[in-house]
Amino acid sequence: MESIYQRCRDFAASFIAPYTDRTDSESRFPEESFKALGEQGLLKLLIPEAYGGFGKGLEEHAQACLAFAETCSTTALCYMMHNVAVMCLVTHGSEELKKRVFTDVVEHGKFLALAYSEFGTGTHFYLPEMTAVVSGDHTTFNGKKSMVTSASYASYYLVLAPSVEEGKINNWVFPLEAEGLSFEMSGWQGMGMRGNSSCPMRVDQVRLDSSYRIGAEGTGEEQVFQVVAPFFITGLGAIYSGTALHMFEVASGHAAGRKYPDGRSLSHIETVQVHIGNIYKQASAAKAITLEAARAGANGEADALAKILAARIFASEAAIECGRLSMRVGGGKAYNKALPLERLLRDAYAGQIMAPSADVLTIWLGKALTGQMIP
Repeated sequence: MESIYQRCRDFAASFIAPYTDRTDSESRFPEESFKALGEQGLLKLLIPEAYGGFGKGLEEHAQACLAFAETCSTTALCYMMHNVAVMCLVTHGSEELKKRVFTDVVEHGKFLALAYSEFGTGTHFYLPEMTAVVSGDHTTFNGKKSMVTSASYASYYLVLAPSVEEGKINNWVFPLEAEGLSFEMSGWQGMGMRGNSSCPMRVDQVRLDSSYRIGAEGTGEEQVFQVVAPFFITGLGAIYSGTALHMFEVASGHAAGRKYPDGRSLSHIETVQVHIGNIYKQASAAKAITLEAARAGANGEADALAKILAARIFASEAAIECGRLSMRVGGGKAYNKALPLERLLRDAYAGQIMAPSADVLTIWLGKALTGQMIP
């Protein structure tokens, strides 16, 4: 485990950090970082060894997302969604579909994304409104997805659509080159996570054969709650834990390095010490609960779901609190963007509303702890 985390930390220092500022300031997708992710083999982290991957699971997924987020929250988010999509194929994809997609990832550095959210259903992304009309072995899709991360950069998009079985849904793989698939790139004006290229995806008479469906007919909801949810929610917990840790690194470094004329540093002020201590406490607690949740989930423990939900909620709220306190430590230099704390705080605020939102997850946590059905 430590080797995965450290490898990703080292990778981030060389291949993510040089582009982090530009990713935010120009709202630019981190193409160079993803090219390196493919070349260094990290896009195949969860792909089984039989297909040329590393065959890792939930714990390593959390470690990698945490490590990347300690350098760039945006890159970590896009990477996390790729891993979630990969795991859907690992657990439910046909042999043909896995070979097709995994070969592209392993040999050509291609990556995946999720196209689940819609304008009408918001954070309840598992309730798609798009249409799917079946004719023989082909299905024709129409509709619009609202916020597709890595839009136009990923080579494959997982799309939820209605099943022919009433009340059920399917999970499909849409290739980037599918006729009728387009992106409204001007639609992304994010306050934070500015480089994730999250924008609407228009689906206009997209026609696919059944080989692009993941799993048996009508099993989309099962995939969402058994695979997507644990890997996505744990991944978000890791990302916001990493964001909080990044805030601690910047704030503490600034406090130690900011010198007064008498030679003392900002860190000698007790109020600053209290802020630094609280930032560290929140960030470390978020990391600990997230890694514990990943461990419990990987081992199938009875309370794994509750831990995963709690970790995601706590980490996203901790990142915002760490950002608030870090801005106080940074003072004018933070407000004037001489420090990256303002960017990290903006990134942190995305954690409240990213589907499933913190409010939805809090309800789910209560249901899980009282033995009720989710959702």
